[in-house]
Amino acid sequence: MSMRLPKLSGEWINREKSLNFTFEGTEYTGYEGDTISSALLANGQKLLGRSFKYHRARGVLSFANHDINALVTDGLDTNIRSDVVPLKDGLVIKAVNTDGGVKKDRNRYFEMLAPLLPVGFYYKAFHTPRRLFPFWEKIIRKAAGLGIVNFNFPRITKRKLNQHCDVLVIGAGPAGLSAAIYAAQEGLSVTIVDENQQAGGALSYDLAGDQYSQTRSELLSKIAELPNINMHVGAYAAGYYTDHLIPVVGINGISKVRAKSVIVASGAFEQPPVFRNNDLPGVMLGSAAQRLMYRYGVKPFNTGVVFTANSYGYRVALDLINAGIKVAALVDLRANAREPLSAELSTKGINIYSGYCVYEAVPDSDKSGITSALICPYNEQTNEAKPEDAIEIACDGIAMSAGWAPAAGLLYQSGASMRFDYTTEQFVPEKLQKGVFAAGAVNGVYGLEQTLLDGRKSALNVMAYLGKSVSQIDDSSFAAEAIATVSHPYPIIDHPKGKNFVDFDEDIQLKDFINAAKEGFDNIELMKRFTTVGMGPSQGKHSNMNAIRILAKIRGLPVEKVGTTTSRPFFHPTPFGHLGGRSFHPQRLTSLHNWHEGAGAVFADVGAWSRPAYYPRAGLSKQDAVQQEAIAVRNKAGLIDAGTLGKVEVCGPDAAIFLESFYTGSFASQKVGTTRYAMLLDESGVIVDDGLASRLHQELFYITISTSNAAAVYREMQRWLQIWQLNAVLINVTGAYGAMNLAGPLSRDILSSLTTLDISEQAFAFGAIQQTEVAGIPARIIRSGFVAELAYEIHVPAADAPVVWNAILEAGKHQGLQLFGTEAQRLLRLEMGHHLPGHDTDGLTNPFEIGAEWALKMDKPFFIGQRSLQIIAKKPLTKKLVPFTLAADFNGEMPLDCNLVIEQGEIKGRVTSIAYSPAAKRVIGLAYVAPHQADTGNTFEIRTDNGSLVKATVGTTPFFKAE
Repeated sequence: MSMRLPKLSGEWINREKSLNFTFEGTEYTGYEGDTISSALLANGQKLLGRSFKYHRARGVLSFANHDINALVTDGLDTNIRSDVVPLKDGLVIKAVNTDGGVKKDRNRYFEMLAPLLPVGFYYKAFHTPRRLFPFWEKIIRKAAGLGIVNFNFPRITKRKLNQHCDVLVIGAGPAGLSAAIYAAQEGLSVTIVDENQQAGGALSYDLAGDQYSQTRSELLSKIAELPNINMHVGAYAAGYYTDHLIPVVGINGISKVRAKSVIVASGAFEQPPVFRNNDLPGVMLGSAAQRLMYRYGVKPFNTGVVFTANSYGYRVALDLINAGIKVAALVDLRANAREPLSAELSTKGINIYSGYCVYEAVPDSDKSGITSALICPYNEQTNEAKPEDAIEIACDGIAMSAGWAPAAGLLYQSGASMRFDYTTEQFVPEKLQKGVFAAGAVNGVYGLEQTLLDGRKSALNVMAYLGKSVSQIDDSSFAAEAIATVSHPYPIIDHPKGKNFVDFDEDIQLKDFINAAKEGFDNIELMKRFTTVGMGPSQGKHSNMNAIRILAKIRGLPVEKVGTTTSRPFFHPTPFGHLGGRSFHPQRLTSLHNWHEGAGAVFADVGAWSRPAYYPRAGLSKQDAVQQEAIAVRNKAGLIDAGTLGKVEVCGPDAAIFLESFYTGSFASQKVGTTRYAMLLDESGVIVDDGLASRLHQELFYITISTSNAAAVYREMQRWLQIWQLNAVLINVTGAYGAMNLAGPLSRDILSSLTTLDISEQAFAFGAIQQTEVAGIPARIIRSGFVAELAYEIHVPAADAPVVWNAILEAGKHQGLQLFGTEAQRLLRLEMGHHLPGHDTDGLTNPFEIGAEWALKMDKPFFIGQRSLQIIAKKPLTKKLVPFTLAADFNGEMPLDCNLVIEQGEIKGRVTSIAYSPAAKRVIGLAYVAPHQADTGNTFEIRTDNGSLVKATVGTTPFFKAE
């Protein structure tokens, strides 16, 4: 049976796009914009889930983003909040916490055991006899929890962003929108966050008069005109942390908003009255019925009774009538209510029962809905019902409206103190922390005009707090609103048979609180822990206020003496994937990354950086494409993005002294405008990294570090500088400078067309560095030889790197210039005979083993690892890194990196790098061998993966004869 209403103005669904989905094996149809719950109710499916403890039938309660009654699973994710999650086409779901389906849940008979399962039973039962505890433990563990954890759930992590603003407004209802507009008009940057999919709050569903809808349109129009307002809908402020740090949680992750001031306009939670069977499908809050009708075009029921204790219930009744739903009666808990809308309801034929209560919702045969409401007179003085005078009214739904509890969780977390206001019968802020302000219902202000004014007042307070000069608001036309109390002081109706639920999450009844108090748990915090009230997924949003009132009555104390429970983040259930971030795996991108993507580059992770590995070519395999890139560098010219290199400036009077101690080489005598090889060891003499040290001025060195070791080496620099207490400064400019390597025989011709610097062989020899301009951009040019004998490293400000990059490509397009990536770079450096720390070395390799004695200045007073090298030098070597080649006509099993060097069945070393060289026209590589095998011309054997032995010959580098 369809429960869809005719199309209504302002609804959130798109009736032009239908979506098909399956619930509990039955196929249904909904619309784009529906939530799972609204689509199910539109199809007449009122039974959405089963309660946690007794497995009672449950349906929509609040429809306000915190319903525990409707949790579903799609087989992959569990505990999907169906009142929040949008409907998707093809969705296949079922209710959680059932055995055999939601309609025929085998565990529904647990309700019959209710007398044996009072609150706290788990503290007292199952202890003895001890031998039976394992049996009970299995049963308890199986019953615990609401969904089944999927251990194969994919790791879906979300981004964390940072935002800053002058004022963060939490809540996009009338108070929040009014505050945001006023603050933005005064020039402040404003961020608004609201958990609903659209802004407007109650203005989007409380439509008993045209004024609300019109006001919403006006407010949103003003918002759209103000460019300094940033709106986040479908997201919620999850908590309050020091210095106005508010994590805003949305579907795509968390935005950490740091605001100079915060306006909490979070509104209030409608509170359900307590009566027998108040949890059955069809019994819902008045605001839930309104949301269903005016946001999703769904009838909450066909014939309803409105049970109210304030003026809001009269608006709910009028909205129901205007939507074409029959209202059988309005039951008002108050005997002497004087409501302006009562006359209008009476003219529409609605019977109003003042001084009555709903004593019981009469269930249908399978307790999955209701057939009528049993109402009777109610004595407000004694809080007693008179069931002997009961009247039964046929209906299939009850809309409840007993009052409100402020959504003040964030205020409590910020350190606000609250007081109980008997005018509104709710807690309101008494003292707020600096920079935090409240507006609207959370501030105890109701009525549209007063709410709008309160929003403007909060914005005025923000202006004053931030030191802005603004004119005062003229509120002389707004007298204090003489309204009836918005919340009833005790909407609790006792019943001898119970089943009058206070906490729907935990199936806690009125009698459970009475029993807990008798047990001695008569403090609100103790009662919370003993009964578990407010400890379910909704965190007491619809139960805490009633629990406080019940305890106050039990103890004979005013509500303010009972107090409230502690509010802790997070405000709503939050996925762990949001909190876990991106697995703590940072990825850095150069300023040329977008260009590489556009060129079709295939990327590889190198340390924390994403670098182009190679550039695919039509009709060529990866290996052939890499070979072509290398050939271009050898024969003509190639260009690679080297912006990932670590870059550190060392400056100050002791800069040279620092480098003398940090690296193995000599830098005190280094001339300005030159570079020197810089090898770094650890204290045991093991090779850590290498790079170049360029002297730009007498007290300024520019150091390059390998990509993957940049962060670690910089940390070591900082550590040793602190230990040595030298007069030097370290500046990490890795991200500030982009770099590119232009290499090959034609590289000089290409670069000379872009700079006025004389880069001839005589003026700019190998190892030189000069500061000049390239394509009009300030640049540092280094004559290097890592991948070719003629090559230039060009370092420019990162933001200007694309300009220089494109200029080089334009200058070289007629010279055969080609791009090359890290795969070709490794081949090219191998052809040159250069080792790579961390690739051709390991955690035990010392400089003597790779033939790098030339890089050691052992006559210096000190460098890191020097003493260890002095000891190592006295011991014979056990291995040595040598260049090798395979026979030119080799066509057997190709050796690979880490294949072992074998001599007479014994392991003597391993291959560290190997590849086919198009320049040398044979397979070349580097390998560790026994010292007696290391002389040029000697041969040794490599064992391949298939066990065969391949003969290799020790050679010389470079492996080719450059022109």
